[in-house]
This record gives sequence, C-alpha cells and structure tokens, in this order.
Amino acid sequence: MEAGYASAFPRVLRRFALFAIAFSVVSITTGIFVNYAYGLTTLGPAAVWLWPVAAVGQLLVVLVLAELAAHMPLAGANYQWSARLVNTGFGYTVGALGLLYSAVGLPGIALVGLAPLAATVLGLDAADPLTLLLIAVVALLLAYAVNVVRVQLAARVNNLAVFAEIAGTVVLSVLLLVLWATHRGATPDGGHGVGFLAAVNPGTPLADGIVGGALIGIFTLVGFEAAADMAEEAVDARRTVPRAMIVAALVSGVLGLVALVGFTLAIPDLGAVEASPVPLAAIATFWLGPVLTDVFLVVVVFSMFALLVVAAASNSRLLFAMARDGLLPASRALCRVNAATATPVVALVVSLVVCLALLAYGTLDGAAFTILVGATALVPYLIYLLTLGGYLARRRRLRDDGPAPFSLGRAALPVAGLAMLWLVVVVAALTLPEAFRAADYVVLGGLALTGLWYVAVLRRRLRDGTAGLPQADPSSGKERVDLA
Repeated sequence: MEAGYASAFPRVLRRFALFAIAFSVVSITTGIFVNYAYGLTTLGPAAVWLWPVAAVGQLLVVLVLAELAAHMPLAGANYQWSARLVNTGFGYTVGALGLLYSAVGLPGIALVGLAPLAATVLGLDAADPLTLLLIAVVALLLAYAVNVVRVQLAARVNNLAVFAEIAGTVVLSVLLLVLWATHRGATPDGGHGVGFLAAVNPGTPLADGIVGGALIGIFTLVGFEAAADMAEEAVDARRTVPRAMIVAALVSGVLGLVALVGFTLAIPDLGAVEASPVPLAAIATFWLGPVLTDVFLVVVVFSMFALLVVAAASNSRLLFAMARDGLLPASRALCRVNAATATPVVALVVSLVVCLALLAYGTLDGAAFTILVGATALVPYLIYLLTLGGYLARRRRLRDDGPAPFSLGRAALPVAGLAMLWLVVVVAALTLPEAFRAADYVVLGGLALTGLWYVAVLRRRLRDGTAGLPQADPSSGKERVDLA
C-alpha cells in the first residue's frame, strides 16, 4: 500500500532504467535537432551560451521535484504532488495541463522531428505532407505497441536510447569539431575561430534574439520528472527516482553544451546552414558526406522514437493516476491495469487515439499544428510553476511525512525561490511576445475545456466523495477512494 493505493504495477524498473527514462524524455538529440535552427537564425552562434543558463535554471527546478519524488513516489507525479500539497482541484488543473502537453507534444515530435529525418534517410520526399503523416502515424503506433506489450520492453528501448543520444549528439559533434579544427581552411567561409561563438545576428533586436536563442535550452530541458511518473513501477522508488532525475538533468546539461559548441564551431558557411531546413544535417554532410551523415541520422531517428516510447508511457501513467482518483470520464476503464501485460492498456489506447486525432487535425491545417506545437513550450513551465507554488506554500506537509532519502534541508527555500524566479522569467518570455500569442490562446482554450468538465461534473464528484484522493475509512482504519 503506497499513499492509500493498492499496488497496481510490478516493481521492475531499476536505477539505470529510470535514468534512461528521464534522459530519453529530455532528449537533447531531439531538442537540439528540432530547435537549433531557431536559435541560430534569431540570435546567431552566441545562442549556445544561453544553454547553460537554461540548464542551471532547470537544475534548480529538478532539485525541488526530486524532493517531492522522494516523499511521494506515485504515478502521475506532478498531479499527485500538487493535489497532496494543496488540494485535488489544484492537482486536477496541473494534471490537465500535463495531458494537454502530451497530447500535442507526442504527435508534434513525430511529425515535426522524426518524420522529416526518417524521410531523408529513406530517400523519400521530406517536403511531402502525406509522406510525413504516414511516417508519424507508423512511429506512434509502434511506440504505443511497445508500451502495451510490457514496460520492460519500453525500458530496454530507452536503455539503448541513452547510447543513441550520446552517439547522435556528442560523438557526432566532437567528430565534426575535430574535422573543423584540422581542415577549417577548406570551408566556404575561409575558416573562423573560436570567437565565432560570440557572433550575434545583426538583423534581430537583441532582446528578441536573446529570447530566441534561449529557446534551444528552454524547449529541450524539460520532462525529467517522467522517471517519477513511473515511480510505482520502480524498485526502491524513494531513492532511485530522485537520483535518476538529478543525474539526467546534469548529464543532459553538460552533454548538450558540448554538442552545441561542437556543431556551431563546425559550421562551414553560416548563411547556407541558416537557410537549410535541417541545419545540423547540412553541417554533418559537409564534413562527413551523405552516407556517413545518414548513419548518424538513423541514430537520431531512433533517439526520437525512444522519446515517443517513454513519453507514451509517462502520459498513460498520468491518465491512469487521474482516473484512479475518479477525475476523468470513464475513470473505471482508464485505471485498469492488464493482468497479463501489467500495463494500463485502455489508458494507452485512449492516449494514442487522442494523439492520432490531433495529428490528423494538424496535418489538415498546418498553421494550426504549428500553433499547437508552440503551446507545448509553455505548458511544462506552467506545470512546474504551479507545482513549485504548491511546494512553497505547503512544504510543511512534507516535514509532517517524516524524513525522506533525498531532502534539500535548509537549502530548500533558497533553491525553490530561485527556481520560481527562473520559472516566472521563462513563462513571461513564452507568453508576452506577440509571436507566442496564438500559442497562449491554445493553452487558455485547453484550460477552459478542463474548467467546463470541472464545473459540469467533477465538482459534484469531489463534493460527494466519489472522486478525489484516498480518504480515511473510519470502519477499517485504511484509506480508500471510490471511482466514479
């Protein structure tokens, strides 16, 4: 019994598997390949130095989340932490944002990230919308199928993805850096020095350039808490999950900076690379040729597929956790765990259907899908902001739970305060500029829909006790929760 819930999953995930989950969801390979062009064209090569700023800011956030994971190792992590620190209604809002993030983020990664690279490797037309849609659908179907079979299969895919991430970013960037250092005079620009890393695009206002350059790290360095979403399947979760989150944050921050420096110094012709639809592939092709570049792109595609696998697992556990507390339509079905596979099959199928529906909608209206994907940059930071707000307001509840294997101790308030300051700055940067206004409306629309469900149905369920966190049952001395 964990926090009032009967055990629903076997505990099979150990330390490396949990680290692989957190590291694969962050996916520096996906983040850098998808977002590098934006930072390069807005700020210029100097954008690489905003990565460590984002890495430090997110490390502060992860430290707070790790303490919560040590106290409350439960599926649907941010939802559970917020609900138990504040109340179920607050947790429902955080959980709904998490569902929105996954529903848009997964098809976005499949269509915008994986599909064009896979088409390039296969020699297909990477500009053909139907080709990209087909590849994205197949990738999503395979990712969810892996999760339906058994969580151990998903874990093995993600264990391999750790090495694919390193090969697809760090090894490739270091190799390009060595070739640049030894042959830079042969480049079209005649060769540039290390000072190139300080170059700023003169055509962009500095403030806009800084925001754009920072987005490489801001878009990428999220999702560490996916390891906590799988906590009910982890061995010794109170110890292993916090460590996995912190180590993944540190490793992602360091390796991401190494990769960005290597790629940027190896740029052979800034104008040509900025004009390329896949700048990193253009850099690699110049130095390695098309065949070896395709080999590395295969590794990158696998890394993106692994991200889909683990993100699908994380999303289904959030659906399961909220349904277990009766917060969603069809809660009884969504919280079932298949006895043969030990996976929440119904939650996985529902998550897949939602992803495919949004993928179809976004493909029919490309502008709409661009806006939807843009909203996924803001949503995780809103989730972190709300979760840390609950932590700062109700941290004494953690002390009432007794000691945990990981605690910030006296550093808790300074760390959480700095993390909140960082999150406020990021949320402001992602909401105030006119360029992000349409994405803001998407988030507000999602919150409005969740509000309608709350007013129409959930408020009554919470009031009459048929939904919400487990409550004490005086007749048995145990905790219970009724599913609507």
